[in-house]
Amino acid sequence: MKRTTTTRLAAGLVAGVLALTACGSDGNDADVATTEAEAAEAAEVGTIVDVAIAAGTFDTLVAAVSAAGLAETLSGEGPFTVFAPTDDAFAALPAGLVDALLLPENEAALVAVLTYHVLGAEVPSSDVATGAVATLQGEEIELVDSDDGVTVNGANVIAVDVEASNGVIHVIDAVLVPPSIDPSTLLS
Repeated sequence: MKRTTTTRLAAGLVAGVLALTACGSDGNDADVATTEAEAAEAAEVGTIVDVAIAAGTFDTLVAAVSAAGLAETLSGEGPFTVFAPTDDAFAALPAGLVDALLLPENEAALVAVLTYHVLGAEVPSSDVATGAVATLQGEEIELVDSDDGVTVNGANVIAVDVEASNGVIHVIDAVLVPPSIDPSTLLS
């Protein structure tokens, strides 16, 4: 009993000294707090798929990514840049096109449309420049950086640099369809 009490007292004393030492100031407390906050924030950020789900404005995109079997890929290491159309962008497509793309027989077209929105590198908005860029789908998209903002194949970028653990999302106001896909053939 005496030994246990002595051990507990010693452990308490060591813990107290460590706590007091940690409370001391070396003039860098703000740096430590900032670093800890950044570390906590980085740990909380999920993959591109997680971030899209949490946002609540990409439900159609998330459903399409799942239907195309791309959720695992876009949850992988990356890095990726995704030009993510909002639910409103999908709603602006011709009537019936989203439903047609989600049919099992049109999976290849769905995969092509979705991967046409993805770059195989992380490109923050500060690195965006006017020009053609290859997508994971294989065809190029045209980025235009002007005084009016950034567009992707004419779609407006409406939010930038939505961070994910495996890349970045730039939100766009239209769905991009690769030149090799004729949407009218999916609607007939």
